[in-house]
Amino acid sequence: MVKFCMDIVTQNKKAFHDYAIDETVEAGIMLTGTEVKSLRSGKANLKDSYVLIKNLEAFLLNCHISPYTHGNIANHDPVRTRKLLLHSREIMKLQAKTAQKGYSLIPLKIYFKGSHAKVEVGLARGKKQYEKRETIKKKESDREIERAMKSRNK
Repeated sequence: MVKFCMDIVTQNKKAFHDYAIDETVEAGIMLTGTEVKSLRSGKANLKDSYVLIKNLEAFLLNCHISPYTHGNIANHDPVRTRKLLLHSREIMKLQAKTAQKGYSLIPLKIYFKGSHAKVEVGLARGKKQYEKRETIKKKESDREIERAMKSRNK
């Protein structure tokens, strides 16, 4: 079995605050040469990006990949629409779930698996304001419990 190292380029931390992630799917992404070089240098932003399914194809919209600094006139457009590589049965499954009220597809992170760029897409349901507050309270109480347990064990 070949083991791949995962080099995370960028994460969408705000997605976990604003959405409840029900399930995740790994998708390949079609990139140009300068986009790959820019990703390898860590120049990407997933803020306000989302995934759209159209004609049994998945597309990543509003993902900002900065132009490659050493690129020439053939450099890429930073926020162009990029096609995601998924099997048709996965796309149909995701399309059926996003047809339900309140669900959307949000990119969670971009990373390299071996030499291939991958996007982790999450099936997300928007959180209400009170749910966000409950999540923050739960995290803080977990941290306090962890600190108490750590100091007790010393």
